[in-house]
Amino acid sequence: MKKTNTNAFVSQMLVYSLLLIGLAGAGGMTAVWQRQAIAATAGRIKQLEQQAAETDRRQAGVTAAVAAEQTLDALNRRNQHWMLGLAQVRENQIVRVDGQPERRLAAKRNAEILAGRAAPPPALDRNTSRPAAPPAPPQARYALGGAR
Repeated sequence: MKKTNTNAFVSQMLVYSLLLIGLAGAGGMTAVWQRQAIAATAGRIKQLEQQAAETDRRQAGVTAAVAAEQTLDALNRRNQHWMLGLAQVRENQIVRVDGQPERRLAAKRNAEILAGRAAPPPALDRNTSRPAAPPAPPQARYALGGAR
């Protein structure tokens, strides 16, 4: 009778078992690493959401402060405190425009272009680089100031 060598089979089984354990360990480490990366990303998302909420709260506070300063009482108080001498607009100073002002202004501009004459460019104030104030407005205009 011939005896079989079981040492070779055991050696192969041992190598394959160690290889399987190593692969399982690497898979486990990969899973742990992915969970850690997911947790870090979730923490960063939470931090960004908190920053966005804080920004929204600050914006709401600034909007409320601006709305409070734009009330008629606040404007009158600032007018008196800073001695600006501004007067409230009277009804006869208001010119009501029917329709959409954008279309009316576009039609006026197009009429000037189609008539062959270009509209003059707006004059700029050299100190502020903004459009210069128009010369002496007619009586029925929007009033920014007036006599005390």
